[in-house]
Amino acid sequence: MRDPSPYRVCFVCTGNICRSPMAESVFRAHAAEAGLDGRVEVDSAGTGPWHEGDGADRRAIDVLTAHGYEQDHIARQFRADWFDQLDLVIALDSGHLHELRALAPTPHDAAKVRLLRSYDPEADQNALGGLDVPDPYFGGTDDFEECLEMIEAAGGGLLDAVTEAIDAAGSTAEETPERAAQSAESKKSASAANGPDAGKEPA
Repeated sequence: MRDPSPYRVCFVCTGNICRSPMAESVFRAHAAEAGLDGRVEVDSAGTGPWHEGDGADRRAIDVLTAHGYEQDHIARQFRADWFDQLDLVIALDSGHLHELRALAPTPHDAAKVRLLRSYDPEADQNALGGLDVPDPYFGGTDDFEECLEMIEAAGGGLLDAVTEAIDAAGSTAEETPERAAQSAESKKSASAANGPDAGKEPA
């Protein structure tokens, strides 16, 4: 049986040189550590075209390198026709979230867009800035370090969600019509055994 297609995740920020390439590098490393090589494709993009063709911001590269993450990045702009090929679109702040959902061709595509920090169980959505990862572009190294900390804090929850989705897709792909029929029959038998007439002698 053919292996299921890779699960595709795209991180999106404004110019695709700071936050989203950092998130891409971190999540790709976490997915590899979890043994998901070949089962997950990780990418990133920006909502605007300002830095298309550029590499990641030097400060982002320095912080990633200092923490042991690899990156090889060329900035590009997110396009609406990508939705059809993506399973999950991760926005780095609420502005990106709204812009991407407005860009989505269908409600199904819009539902693919999630905030990165929504996967961080410790994130306080009522705090100043809510679940946004602040843009470090106009700051210094400390701002990029804080950005990385937020990305890493959400990484575990996102990895769990992606792993669960991959496992669910694999289970569905492996279920043949015969297995589906057997499963339905088993559920029917279990329902009868535990239903209101359980334990009664047949009439």
